[in-house]
Amino acid sequence: MARDAVETHFAEAVAALTPGAPRDPALPVREGTSLTGARCRELFEYQLGSRLLDVAARWLRAQGEGFYTIGSAGHEGNAAVAAALRVTDPALLHYRSGAFYLARSAMAGRLPEQGLRDVLLGLTASSEEPIAGGRHKVFGHPDLAVIPQTSTVASHMPRAVGVAFAVERARALGLRSAWPQDAITVCSFGDASVNHASALSALNTAGYIAYQGVALPLLLVCEDNGLGISVRTPQGWVEASRHPQLTYFTADGCDLADVHDVAAAAAEHVRLRRSPALLHLRTVRLMGHAGSDVELSYRTKREIDADLGRDPLVSTARLLVEAGLATPEGLLAHYETTREHLLKMALESSRRPRLTSAADVTEPLAPRTPRAVATASAVPSGAREKAFAGRLPEHEGPLTLSQAINRALADQLAAHPDVLVFGEDVARKGGVYGVTRGLQKRFGPGRVFDTLLDEQAVLGLALGSGVSGLVPVPEIQYLAYLHNALDQIRGEAATLSFFSRGAFRNPMVVRVASYAYQKGFGGHFHNDNSVAALRDIPGLVVASPARPDDAASMLRTCLAAARTDGSVCVFLEPIALYNTRDLFEEDDNGWLAPYVPPARWAETHVPIGRARSYGDGHDLTIVTFGNGLRMSLRAAVRLTAEGYGCRVLDLRWLSPLPVEDVLRAAELTGRVLIADETRRAGGVSESIVAELVDAGFTGRIARVTSSDSFVPLGEAARHVLLSEAEIEDAARKLLA
Repeated sequence: MARDAVETHFAEAVAALTPGAPRDPALPVREGTSLTGARCRELFEYQLGSRLLDVAARWLRAQGEGFYTIGSAGHEGNAAVAAALRVTDPALLHYRSGAFYLARSAMAGRLPEQGLRDVLLGLTASSEEPIAGGRHKVFGHPDLAVIPQTSTVASHMPRAVGVAFAVERARALGLRSAWPQDAITVCSFGDASVNHASALSALNTAGYIAYQGVALPLLLVCEDNGLGISVRTPQGWVEASRHPQLTYFTADGCDLADVHDVAAAAAEHVRLRRSPALLHLRTVRLMGHAGSDVELSYRTKREIDADLGRDPLVSTARLLVEAGLATPEGLLAHYETTREHLLKMALESSRRPRLTSAADVTEPLAPRTPRAVATASAVPSGAREKAFAGRLPEHEGPLTLSQAINRALADQLAAHPDVLVFGEDVARKGGVYGVTRGLQKRFGPGRVFDTLLDEQAVLGLALGSGVSGLVPVPEIQYLAYLHNALDQIRGEAATLSFFSRGAFRNPMVVRVASYAYQKGFGGHFHNDNSVAALRDIPGLVVASPARPDDAASMLRTCLAAARTDGSVCVFLEPIALYNTRDLFEEDDNGWLAPYVPPARWAETHVPIGRARSYGDGHDLTIVTFGNGLRMSLRAAVRLTAEGYGCRVLDLRWLSPLPVEDVLRAAELTGRVLIADETRRAGGVSESIVAELVDAGFTGRIARVTSSDSFVPLGEAARHVLLSEAEIEDAARKLLA
């Protein structure tokens, strides 16, 4: 295999080194450092392994056997960051953290070849790769406390804040966590990522928490090579833009001794003070951004040569040679031997099994154990009397949707000490609509608390709490606000089990005040009917209760699925129905429902993906959900009075859809009207129509939806939202 400029420079630079007088390996490798010669030799091995993995990645790609060439060359100083930490400290790693991963692997007592093989199997997309199983090339391993990250920017950073938060919150609550009580969380990222919204959210959240004196053992490591692919980071920008509440440490990332000393100081600061810090490593990027990158198209040869002159592998070789712990000839011979061996390992890895079917690929996506979920959802608390102050919800009489959700949350908080409820305004205020009112007073600020106004931060806390062993129930105030941070669900929450073969999970139930039809409080950001982006996320559970009794049961199901299967659930609560009491006539209380006591939870359990049917007519089936349920039931009563036999099917679950229930109801009547309050393009109705057609349904199908529009303010909203009259008119046309 031909040598590139980086390999050639290494050989020439090491050959030119001048050996120094032999030094005791137990002593510092040079004056003024705590890095011993023995540790320096050890870390050099991880640096060398990381560098040669980059060489192997490009060789594999040239053979058509490798599929990832973004490497760690120039960043190998992060091996010393790993050395400053414990194997049990959770780590969320930058994609240039190869040396860190190899060091962590060896620190865990694994053989040196095991860490190398992990990475090679990832490069070749082998199904034997121990974390993602060939689904992606990531740094991750459950035995190493390395949580896999697929992000090439900063979307893992809010989760890192959440992990650090969860370490302390679990300890304060006396709960078992996935991490030791004195653990610290480390999160590495690049300098270009500093400018990303996710990074700004994480840095601000960490600073916000630290400013209030709340413990947050988080070490953020910025590996600053001055480039974001081809875009230069202004010199000094990382230091200038750092958050003032984070203690700042900086080191020359190309000088192993400097990184070793500063990283140790930073880790000790975070561990002892339980407060966040930023470790800024000034590195270089060698071998380009990736194998296909032509650096000379945007960098001068002088700039590239300047980075070569700071090669951290050469720098560590110099430390060893000048300390008399190695000779130039010995290091070069070792380089060649290791290179040859690693390329043989790469060839072997390319011959290992790969994923061979869609079933293989999707197997860890969203495990479902409905029987276990049904059992778990029927477990009441032994302390219900105390939690409800002697007034049990089943004795309150009929409840509204808002009240039912509140009581169900209280039941879950009472039964499961690991449940946390949080979000903007959820504590003292009880949420914008009062749904969580009184919960903090009953269960304390450690379990029900307010967050800063940042949806990425809210979801990041949930992601970190879930992967740490807690069961978070974050609230997003409005559906439109969820889109501000959707990547935290799409790119982080939904992918974790998929890219770790289930070794890591982040169970969570995200409550969202949703949909439109609010009276007197309008406008797009408080009335949003877009759910397409959620339904497009593989494995995500999307619940949409409309009735109070369904809401309580479905919330129990979601929390049981989170706890049992690690499910990521989004719970869409129709704002307009929160306090609705009547169904057909004023004061009929037809939209209220009694709270089901624990003795009946098993029989009233609502499985994921099961619909609910109303009526037994044989002329027309109206398929609907959310606000559409109330409108459809009212329309069905009028149609029944005219002699038509109607039934209404409430989907209840938007993902996965209750396809079997829809098909069964459709066949019973031969006519299906879909009443969809979301938009015509990209709404729920398109999927229902597709499922009916795919199943060979030969009856008549029609649909009515809201317009393809944002929701305007005031009475203008009526012009674009689905109406009861439209449902009734469409039904008559279908029945004619």
